[in-house]
Amino acid sequence: MKYKILKALDVAGLQFLDPVVRLICGEEPKVQLSKIGRFIVVPVIAFVVFLWAWGYVAPKHATKSGEVPTPSVVANAADGIWIFHKRENVKSRDYLLQGERKNTSLKKAQERLVIVLEEEKKASSLVTEAQGALSERIAQLQEPHKRELEELKALNKSVSQERKTALSNLAESVSEDSVGEKEAYLEALRDHNRLSDQEKESEKLISAKIDEIAGMKYQPLIDARFELKLVAEEKQFLQKRIEYLSKNNRSEKVAEYEAKLGEYKATLASATGKELERTGSRILRQEERIERVADSSYAQPWTFPRQIKRSLMCVFFGFILASMIAIPIGILCGLSSVFMAAMTPFIALFKPVSPIVWLPIALIVVGGFIPDPDKHWFIGAINSIPIIGAYDLNPAFIASAITVALCSLWPTLVNTALGVASIDRDHINVARVLRLGFWSRLFKIVIPSALPLIFAGLRISLGVGWMVLIAAELLSSSEGIGKFVWDMFNNGSSDSFAQMFVVVFVVGLIGMILDRTMIVFQRLVSFDEAPTSI
Repeated sequence: MKYKILKALDVAGLQFLDPVVRLICGEEPKVQLSKIGRFIVVPVIAFVVFLWAWGYVAPKHATKSGEVPTPSVVANAADGIWIFHKRENVKSRDYLLQGERKNTSLKKAQERLVIVLEEEKKASSLVTEAQGALSERIAQLQEPHKRELEELKALNKSVSQERKTALSNLAESVSEDSVGEKEAYLEALRDHNRLSDQEKESEKLISAKIDEIAGMKYQPLIDARFELKLVAEEKQFLQKRIEYLSKNNRSEKVAEYEAKLGEYKATLASATGKELERTGSRILRQEERIERVADSSYAQPWTFPRQIKRSLMCVFFGFILASMIAIPIGILCGLSSVFMAAMTPFIALFKPVSPIVWLPIALIVVGGFIPDPDKHWFIGAINSIPIIGAYDLNPAFIASAITVALCSLWPTLVNTALGVASIDRDHINVARVLRLGFWSRLFKIVIPSALPLIFAGLRISLGVGWMVLIAAELLSSSEGIGKFVWDMFNNGSSDSFAQMFVVVFVVGLIGMILDRTMIVFQRLVSFDEAPTSI
């Protein structure tokens, strides 16, 4: 059992867990503890030190969007993103509920709203108390500085007036033809101006201290405001829930429109002439409205988890497209030196091109093929697929996927060509002896032998594609992680700043998972025992 677990960890690229398994099995405890300390404890300590340094430095650096968020603020932002996502899903379900389930949910929401309103009053009172305490604290701390500033201003004013009087007397005593006395007067005037500037600077220093105290942080007030914000958001959510469970519920709207339709039909029975025309038109419009509302769903905004799913879908579309292009061309390059020579200029020319260059080209090309997305058969066919259609695939999505493909295909192409060119010649000679055809040699010898390097290229390509995707979505305004970052940047609030930090960790975590997944596939097709690179 131990060796099966160790083998699984090796395939998954999780060799740092080997000493834990071996320690549990009682194998050389001192050696395993040493390895655990080196490969697990030390990285954990390093990460803790990183979080501490981040939390210490962040509040000291202010930007136009506020202070750099600390780890705790980023954690709260991540929690807020997830809560918003869950609440939007709840409202989406509420819109479609009907019958007893709707009534039960409505009752629960109303009961909870009563509790939240009480909590809001308490939170508001706590904020008021904290603000009062902060004002008193600020006044106490500012009082000595204000007295000092008043005394200093009075002293500076008195001294300045004395200097001005002395300068006036000196000016009256200067002879008309005495150059030396005039130079002395100018020097005295310069000294007066210099001392006046110094006095103003000393006053500014004290004023700066007073302003600094006025802007001081008060943790109880910060906590109280945060609690009030949470309660206010829940109140708004519950009020919206009640709307979608009552007057704005789909079944309620349909029932209201059907009742109105019944009135029109009753009028139709006795209508004639112009009234018949008007009533008939109203009935048709009402029937269309009922049909439209009956098929409608909640207009759910794009939440961050949904945008993550759409980004993953986009990167896999681009990755698959890149693989379909790169692997066949790479195989041909590895099999034929002439074909490789023909492809080398294209590889050298297009490989360094930035996604920022490819994306506008892709948008123009896709826009040319799909001028009207709402009526194009391809967009309609994709969006008709049950799971994929929920993410509203459009030309911006396709252009982003193409950009991912154009930027990520090169590692796979090069590694595939290298893998095919590196096949043991004995294998090729055996194929010739057995008189295998081209396709038999390709699928029984060439591709299986090159698979480890092909998957190494695929692993690199997927990582490149994931990095490229964020920039592509940001520039194309395609709904996804990149669009989320751009929206938060334009928002400019301190909460948005913290949410951008959340994106950093989410993108890194997803990238790490994708990389580890490709490592598993790479190890499964490897024929040696060489460890996977980090």
